[in-house]
Amino acid sequence: MKVSIEDIKKLREKMGAGVSDCRQALEECGGDMKKSEEWLRQKGMEKAAKKADREVKAGAVFSYVHHTGRLGSMVALACETDFVAKTDDFQKLGRELALQAASAGPATAEELLEQEYVRDPSKKVSELIKEVIGKLGENIQIIDFKVVRV
Repeated sequence: MKVSIEDIKKLREKMGAGVSDCRQALEECGGDMKKSEEWLRQKGMEKAAKKADREVKAGAVFSYVHHTGRLGSMVALACETDFVAKTDDFQKLGRELALQAASAGPATAEELLEQEYVRDPSKKVSELIKEVIGKLGENIQIIDFKVVRV
């Protein structure tokens, strides 16, 4: 099936995937945008699984402080290179994880990974991380986190 440049561009803007991946998704899903989005998510999950054993040596610490000043969190998020640590997608993920930790108050990192994502309860935090791994092409791990309440 021949897909239009406009459809590829729309899918790329929405999902952040590469042009060739978007084209392949649209071709394999008969031009259906919803099915193509799911196809790309699945491909990202498969990429994430392949990268899970790779060593993480770079990263950043992210924080969230509630507007009342009585609740805050810090999350140490690691990736393979400092290049990826500086990307907008990695930075956004770090901020989202700090918000998640503050809002849900998990006791362990494993518990945090199994929680429903506060902005989209249809997916778990672990799935959110895997989506970013698939997009950026590097292993990403939560190293540590802390939630503080007054």
